[in-house]
Amino acid sequence: MEMKQSIRVTDLVCFLAVFEVGSTTLFFLGAEAKRDAWIAMGIAALIGLLLLAMYLLIYRSNPGLDLYGLCRKYFGKIIGSAVNLSFAGYFAYEASRNLRDLGELTLLTLLDRTPLMFIMLTAIIVVANTVRYGPKVVIWMCAGFLPIIILSYFTIYTLLVSSGLIQFELMLPILEEGFRPAWTAAVPEIVSFPFGQTLLFLLFFPLVKKKEKLSRSVIITYVITAICLIMINQINILVLGPTQAANSTLPLLQVVQLIDIAEAFERFDVLFVIVLVLGLGTKMAAFFMGAAMGLHKITGLSYKMWTVVVAVVIFALAFISPNYPHHIWLGIKVVVTYVTPIFQIALPLILVLVIWIRSMWTKQRQ
Repeated sequence: MEMKQSIRVTDLVCFLAVFEVGSTTLFFLGAEAKRDAWIAMGIAALIGLLLLAMYLLIYRSNPGLDLYGLCRKYFGKIIGSAVNLSFAGYFAYEASRNLRDLGELTLLTLLDRTPLMFIMLTAIIVVANTVRYGPKVVIWMCAGFLPIIILSYFTIYTLLVSSGLIQFELMLPILEEGFRPAWTAAVPEIVSFPFGQTLLFLLFFPLVKKKEKLSRSVIITYVITAICLIMINQINILVLGPTQAANSTLPLLQVVQLIDIAEAFERFDVLFVIVLVLGLGTKMAAFFMGAAMGLHKITGLSYKMWTVVVAVVIFALAFISPNYPHHIWLGIKVVVTYVTPIFQIALPLILVLVIWIRSMWTKQRQ
């Protein structure tokens, strides 16, 4: 399959917004900071913005090359191929986490008598069938999903306010235990998930046709999405309180289940689950594409063939954890803390340094 597909800036920013929301609302981020979870999210969002600026700087150094092309050019054939293979593995693992989240969510809320394996097998087949058409189709699909997701979260937020469930006094006192808990909750956990995951977009920036407004549009979209995520995340505190929110498996789902206006407007949890499934599916498709595109470029073999291989790998990786609590522990305490920063921070920083050294050396020679 020819990978030289082109998209518009508006399509890319819609994709970015849906990707960032993705599975984020499934969890209560910044639980360690309790009432100050919104401050922890704000800190992480600012650090994520710096990372996004670094990714855009890397992209602008060679607008025609994606992440894999840049690594091959600046690290050399052997080291570059090894780094590219590690990136492909990282993306495949992230996709497998989304698949497991989707399966567990569906099992807990909609299909409680259906085997987890069957749910996940169905999901990976549907996503793989979409991914095999390449980035353009997936990105266009996200442009269609975005209005649905915005309207759904706006409806939920409005109903929570009108039903009197939100209690702003639960946010007080602010920074009761100082700044340290907010910082500890933000770094590296919330930075890595979801804000640092914009690294993946180094694969999609080169696909944009008119690049003049790309950086500005991406940064504006990131900031707006980050603010919305902070507001949505803080609902858990404003309705459930810090202790109950931290101990809940699916806090925002529990919040939505409390909506009951005049016994006429209820069961909005189904709407929330559908929106979550859309977000999880989109994020899984994005990381899936990242892995398949990488293996296609490393080996030169068919993208569609690699789509099938990567689908099998993702499905297998989704069963690493024997149960859901272990899946959450592995993701937050191990992968996000020790593995993810290597791909989101360390390797991009090394790439920036190598690009800068090479450019300085070229100028001196000239």
